[in-house]
Amino acid sequence: MLSATEQFSRERAPCGKLRAGARHREDDDAGLIIDDLRYDCGCCRIRHEFHDGSVRIRIVRHNGKVLMDERSADFEA
Repeated sequence: MLSATEQFSRERAPCGKLRAGARHREDDDAGLIIDDLRYDCGCCRIRHEFHDGSVRIRIVRHNGKVLMDERSADFEA
């Protein structure tokens, strides 16, 4: 499994401001992909693709407001 965390200096956060932060990515070469961005202000964007091809995308502002929480139709909760 490939796992990497990289710092970035300025990217537009879900709150609309340019912020630094970190991107964590994991890939198991069998279909699982985890891509998480965490901003210094507390905002986050996550994208998880699972082995069955389903995808979950969640975007949360630093104040806790969920801007997006989507799952593909194939996702079984």
